[in-house]
Amino acid sequence: MIQIRTDLAIENREFYQEQNDGEVPGIKVEEEIEENYTITRVRIIDEIGSNHLEKPKGVYITIEVPKLKSADQDLKDEISQVVAKEIKGLGLSNEDTKTLIVGLGNWNVTPDALGPKVVDRVLVTRQYFVAYNKKRDETVANVAKISPGVMGLTGIETGEIVKGIVEKTKPDLVIAVDSLASRRMERVSTTIQISNTGIIPGSGIGNKRTGLNEEYLGVPVVAIGVPTVVDAATMINDTMDLIIGSMRKVARVGTEFYSTLERVSREDRYQLIKEVLEPYMTNVVVTPKEIDLIIDDLSIIIGNGLNMALHHGIELKDVNRYIR
Repeated sequence: MIQIRTDLAIENREFYQEQNDGEVPGIKVEEEIEENYTITRVRIIDEIGSNHLEKPKGVYITIEVPKLKSADQDLKDEISQVVAKEIKGLGLSNEDTKTLIVGLGNWNVTPDALGPKVVDRVLVTRQYFVAYNKKRDETVANVAKISPGVMGLTGIETGEIVKGIVEKTKPDLVIAVDSLASRRMERVSTTIQISNTGIIPGSGIGNKRTGLNEEYLGVPVVAIGVPTVVDAATMINDTMDLIIGSMRKVARVGTEFYSTLERVSREDRYQLIKEVLEPYMTNVVVTPKEIDLIIDDLSIIIGNGLNMALHHGIELKDVNRYIR
């Protein structure tokens, strides 16, 4: 099986369907289509589905927003509310839940800075609960946050840092935010994935580290991620699709040549491109040139969504007042 780099369960499902001309066994899928976004909920219910999608059993929620790269304030607010609703829908938190939010990634590298940027937007309250020995508040929940950096900056596995904090502070829930990778250019910076299965820091750029999941940390882990990169072969493959389609439309003769190219599967083309690029562009990933603005917008959307999902007294009219 050709391995195409992606962190999105929905794309692993699409890849299986392309290869097998049918639905993945061992999963349940729900789709909700709205004017500005589409939500696809993939639930892996057994080991068969887990093996086919190469993901742990659990729920994977994909929010696709085609206009997210150029979102106005109304769209940002709408998607923040959607994110909050989907997080609440996982049923892992309530007014008494103590939550630790972990911003994964390298704040010095913009495509990898989503986690730390989101953490900057989150309202933290644990210090007040500790100082006043409170168990519950009528407006806010007990929330702490941390940006542990990456192993290249700290010399310590991110998982070890987070595990130490969890053992000391004893949260009921960990929410990890990270940058991901996609196999489709159109999904870069326009898709948000939420899952209840945890995450492997660095997986988006091929760095496999200790997984942050319930088995390792001892508490439930919600993972939130946005694809901010594709690898070079994916970009070239997508570009070839556009070129072939365009040239076929304008060609007066020789259209059979373009039809032949179109019949070659995306996966076969991808493998050929990888082989051609290997001596020159090993492990190259690509990100949009406006990634700085995109990451800022995404951090607002996800940060506000987290604030509304966790703090029972905070609504949309309140979230944009908390700006650092």
